Amino acid sequence: MRVKRRIWATAAVATTAVAGVLVFEGVTGTSGLPEDARAASVPADVDVHASALKVSGDGTSASLAQRDSKPFSMLGVTWTDPSARVTGTVEARTRSSATGDWTAWLPLDTEIDGRTEAGQSGVRGSTEPRWVGPSDGVEVRVSTADGTSAGLPEGLRLDTVDPGRTTGTAPEPAAYAVDAADATDEPSQEPPVPPADGSGTEPSAEPEDTPTGPAGEQPSPTVTSDPPPPSAEPSAEPTTASPSASASTGAPSTAPSATVSPAPPSTMPQPPIVSRAGWNADESLNDESPDYMAKVKAVFVHHTAQTNSYSCADSPAIVRGLHAFHVKSNGWKDLGYNFLVDKCGTVFEGRKGGVDRAVQGAHTYGFNRETTGIAVIGMYTDTSAASPATAAVARVAAWKLGQYGGNPAGTTTLVAGAAGTNYSGKKFTAGTAYTFQQISGHRDGFNTQCPGGKLYAQLPVIRGYAAGPVSGLKVTSVSGAALSGSAYYTKAGITVGWSASTPSAFVKSYDLLVDGKSVATVKGTVASAKATLAAGSHKVQVRATHLSGRTSVSAAATVVADRTAPVFSTKPYLALRTGTVSTKAVPLTLKWKAADAVLLKDVRLTAPVAKTYGPTVTSASHTARPGAATAWKMTAYDRAGNAGSASVTGTPVILQESAAKRSGTWTTRTSSSYLGGKSYSSATKKASLTWTFTGRSASWVVSRAASSGQAYVYVDGVKAATVDLKSSKTAYRQAVWTKTWASSAKHTVKIVVVGTKGRPTLTTDGLVYLK
Repeated sequence: MRVKRRIWATAAVATTAVAGVLVFEGVTGTSGLPEDARAASVPADVDVHASALKVSGDGTSASLAQRDSKPFSMLGVTWTDPSARVTGTVEARTRSSATGDWTAWLPLDTEIDGRTEAGQSGVRGSTEPRWVGPSDGVEVRVSTADGTSAGLPEGLRLDTVDPGRTTGTAPEPAAYAVDAADATDEPSQEPPVPPADGSGTEPSAEPEDTPTGPAGEQPSPTVTSDPPPPSAEPSAEPTTASPSASASTGAPSTAPSATVSPAPPSTMPQPPIVSRAGWNADESLNDESPDYMAKVKAVFVHHTAQTNSYSCADSPAIVRGLHAFHVKSNGWKDLGYNFLVDKCGTVFEGRKGGVDRAVQGAHTYGFNRETTGIAVIGMYTDTSAASPATAAVARVAAWKLGQYGGNPAGTTTLVAGAAGTNYSGKKFTAGTAYTFQQISGHRDGFNTQCPGGKLYAQLPVIRGYAAGPVSGLKVTSVSGAALSGSAYYTKAGITVGWSASTPSAFVKSYDLLVDGKSVATVKGTVASAKATLAAGSHKVQVRATHLSGRTSVSAAATVVADRTAPVFSTKPYLALRTGTVSTKAVPLTLKWKAADAVLLKDVRLTAPVAKTYGPTVTSASHTARPGAATAWKMTAYDRAGNAGSASVTGTPVILQESAAKRSGTWTTRTSSSYLGGKSYSSATKKASLTWTFTGRSASWVVSRAASSGQAYVYVDGVKAATVDLKSSKTAYRQAVWTKTWASSAKHTVKIVVVGTKGRPTLTTDGLVYLK
C-alpha cells in the first residue's frame, strides 16, 4: 500500500491548494478543506515544509524571522532560477526539539549549481541542505557579498525536511540487499513543490549535454504558465526497466528490458551497500526511469557540506532527508549522488537504477555523463574524513571502475556537457574532451570547494587504496625470537606479524617469505603467520597481493635459527679475594667464561643467589659462609634461547692464628673485633707463623692501623710477597693477601715479621683457605 507523503508550504499570502500540496498560511487543521485535500494532508513519514523569505527593499538581504516550525532535521534555502547564485552568505539557526536550545548561526554552502540535474522541469537553485538534528524552531538570514551590486535571486524560500521515523532495528550493512521494494509503491501523483512566491511556475533546465546557447554560455530558463510535465534526461542507453541490484550479489531484482545490457562483472569485489529499501527510501517521490550510460569512466568524490557531529545511527535519516530535498526542494528526479558514505564507512545506495549499473546521477555539473558520484556525509573543509569513510569511498570506486576496465590511479577523458570553470580556474567548453583522474574531486570539474580541502587532500590515498599495491607494508614482530641489534634469533619456530597502511578490505592475501620463497599464505584480513626455519641466517619478508593483483614486498628482517647451546669454555671456579672477613661471610670471587657458536646473550647465576651477567662478563665478587659447602650454579643463554649449564662447589675454612706453628715472640690480644675474639701480635724481627692446609685458594687475615708494620709471605718455602699492613684508619679482619692454585693441593703459608723501623708491630687474625 502506498504511503502518501505530506508536503507543507507557507507563503506571505496563502491562496492556492494544488493536488498533493498544501499552500496555506496559519492553517492548523483540515476541517473545511475539500475531501481530496484532507486526504493529501494526512501525516506521513517524510515532510518537506517551505517558507518564503522576506527580501529587503534594496534586494541585498533576506530573512525569515525566528519562529516555531513543524518538526524537521534538515534544511536548505532554495530559489527559482537554478542558474542564479547567492554571492554572499546564507545562515540559519535552529532550536533543538530535545533541549529547547538555539544553535549558533550555521553557514549553508552555496556552491551547488542548480543546473546539475539536466532535463528536469521545476528545477530550483539551492544551497546544500544541512543536517541539524531534530528541531522545532528556525531563523534564517541571507546577504549579498560586500561590495557587490548583484542582488539576491528571486523566489527565496526555506525548505525544512523531516526525514520521518522508521521502526525496528536496521541490520548490519552487509545484510542489506536491494529488493523489489521499488515496485511496492504506486506512481506518485504529487507535483514538485511550487515556489513560495505564489507564481506557481519554476524554470526547466536544458539538458547539460545539449547546450543551446553560444559556447561558454548557459541557455536561459524557460518559464511556463503551468508546470511542464517531467521530461527524461538524455540517456546513452534506452531502457524500459528500472532494475535495482542486490547489495550482496549485484544481481538485478527486477528483470531489465532487453535493451539494457547486463551489468558487467568487476575486477574488484563489491563492498556491502545499504539498499534504498534498507534506508527506507520513499520510492513514490520519484517514479521516472533511471538514465543508463554505456560505461563509468571516472568517479567524482563529494562531501554533503553538512555537520561532522552526526551520529552514524542517523545516517539513514540523513540520506532520506537528502533524497527528499533533492527531489522536492531542488526539483531533481532523484537523489543526485549514486552512492553516499558516512563517517563510519557505511555505504548507501543513492540514485536508483541498480548499484551495479552505470546510472547517470546529478552531482557534477557538466560531467555527469560516464561518471559516478560518491558523497561523504559531512563537511571536510577543515576536518579530514575518517579512515573508515575514505576506505569505503575507495572500495566503491575500485568496484565501479573495475566494471569497465578502469584504473583508479589512472586518468581518462571526459567530454564536457556544458561550459564551466573548475576550482583552480580551468575553463571547460561544452563538447570538448578533458583529462581527469579516474578518481577526482568535485572541484576538479566545477568551481566549488567540494569535497573540502581536507578530503580532497586524501584523494591520493584513496586512489592508492583502490588501485594498489598494498602500501606501508612492514614486519612488526617476530614472536619466538629475540631481537639483538638488527637481527632476530630463534631455535626454529617463529610467528611473524606485519602491518600495512592499506586497509585489509583491499588485500587479497599475504605470503610469508623466507629467503624469497613462500612458506605460508593467509587471507588479507590476517596479519601473522608461522614458519619453522632451518639452522642458519635467513631473510624473512611479507608479500601482499592487492585485490587488483599488484604485489608489494616488505623490507627484510634477518632471522637466525640456532639450535646449538652455549658452552662454558672456562668452567666456573672460586678464588678467595681481599676484603673484610667475618664468621658469617668470607669474600671470594666467582670466575667463568662462556661462549656460543652464534651469539651469547647472558650468563645467569641461579644459586646460591640469583644474578644475571652480560655476555662479556667473566667474574663477580661474592661472599660465602665459612665452614659450609656452597654450590654455585650457572647457566649460559644464547640469543636463540638455547642454554648450557655448569657449577662449582666450595667451602671456605678459617684457620685461627693459634693453629699456626710459631717462632719468635707473639703476644695474644683479646677483642670482639678479632675472629674468635683473639689475635696474635709481634714486633720481633723474623718472628713467624706457619699454617699447613689442603686447598685451592688462601688469604691471610690481619688487623691494620697507622702503626702497623710489614711482613714477608712465603708459599711452600718460596718468598711470594712483602705485605705492608699500614693503614690511615684502623681496620680489623682484613684479608690483605691471597693466593689461588689451579687445583686443590697441600700447601704451607708462612708469614715473617720484617721489623720495620718505627712501626715493627703486626697483628694477625688467622688464615682462610678454600677447599
